[in-house]
Amino acid sequence: MFENLNLIEPILKALKKEGYTNPTPIQEQSIPVVLERKDLLGCAQTGTGKTAAFAIPILQILHQQKPVQKERKQIQCLILTPTRELAIQIGESFMAYGEYTGLNHLVVFGGVSQVPQVNALRHGIDILIATPGRLLDLVDQRHIHLQNINMFVLDEADRMLDMGFIHDVKKVIAKLPAKKQTLFFSATMPAEISKLADTILNNPVKVEVTPVSSTAEKVEQAIYFVEKENKPSLLLHLLQDNDIKSALVFTRTKHGADKVVKFLNRSNVEAEAIHGEKSQTARQRALSLFKNGELRVLVATDIASRGIDVNDLSHVINFELPNVPETYVHRIGRTGRAGASGIALSFCDAEERAYLKDINKLTAQSVPVVEDHPYHSNNSRVKNTSSSNFNRSAARNNAQRRERTWTRNPIPKLKAAL
Repeated sequence: MFENLNLIEPILKALKKEGYTNPTPIQEQSIPVVLERKDLLGCAQTGTGKTAAFAIPILQILHQQKPVQKERKQIQCLILTPTRELAIQIGESFMAYGEYTGLNHLVVFGGVSQVPQVNALRHGIDILIATPGRLLDLVDQRHIHLQNINMFVLDEADRMLDMGFIHDVKKVIAKLPAKKQTLFFSATMPAEISKLADTILNNPVKVEVTPVSSTAEKVEQAIYFVEKENKPSLLLHLLQDNDIKSALVFTRTKHGADKVVKFLNRSNVEAEAIHGEKSQTARQRALSLFKNGELRVLVATDIASRGIDVNDLSHVINFELPNVPETYVHRIGRTGRAGASGIALSFCDAEERAYLKDINKLTAQSVPVVEDHPYHSNNSRVKNTSSSNFNRSAARNNAQRRERTWTRNPIPKLKAAL
């Protein structure tokens, strides 16, 4: 129970309004540590409740400090995060949990006009949530001053590394006061991230929840062996199932995401893509439609997907398997959140067999195979596709003939396979 974590009434009231009663493991372990003003190293994958684990105690600490603050608010806490979507999501969390604290926050990110952000800064804020590029721009323009920061959160540190932001992160850290409380969160701990943590944390308490090799217990998984060129048709075939209320479809590249969306739209399936080359307006529009249930299919790249937190997401579909096995765990963790059940379906062509082997090794399990579908590949066990004599044209023709008999129940053997 949140009542057992020594939280103040304004925050308990907000949590009750949001319908929260029991903390997740990372919240239960992290909140007391942060309230004791200790540095924290948190290792947790998506869907574990990480944002509330730092937002709740930060709000309590700053609320209790309010009487000694100066009349004009100065930034007390900085949260650095890699993507616009994640920054906005964190901002929404602070708004919900801090509704009765009297504290205010601001979210700043690039790709939009800085004028509204600068105007808000002039009025004074308590908590700043920012992406690295826009933050450094505003610091260089002297719109933001970081000398009063006493709490710093580095969120999704591994994603910062993946996106090439690590040098910007180091620049930001160099501008912060030496004396501060630092909370460091990362889903994985590659060597460079571990080294960075060692340099900025002071005798931290380590909290590790749900190791990255673990897949959500309530997520049912299945793999479909399919020729690469038949993947769009298989996706369309599966989407005929009305049980797929919402589907987050993953591709490895931005170009691949756009191609999938074009194919689905031509086939009268409404879908939109979200990736780094989309404008901020387009990304937020697509995400809002998906969250509100007005858009059934959202196609995303891994980087853009950070910050997508959708309640009751029924299906994750890996149109392409990731070449990093940990990424598979993060992807399927988008469904089956907060104790709910979910289904993760993955397509695997001959060239991706090595990726599947790595995934099975990391998770210490074999993803069940669904063979009873109209696009099942006879190439599923071929290691070198270039030397295969498999007739792809014939396979497409056979698949088209089989497809005509598969209109009532697109996923007939999934339950049995699972």
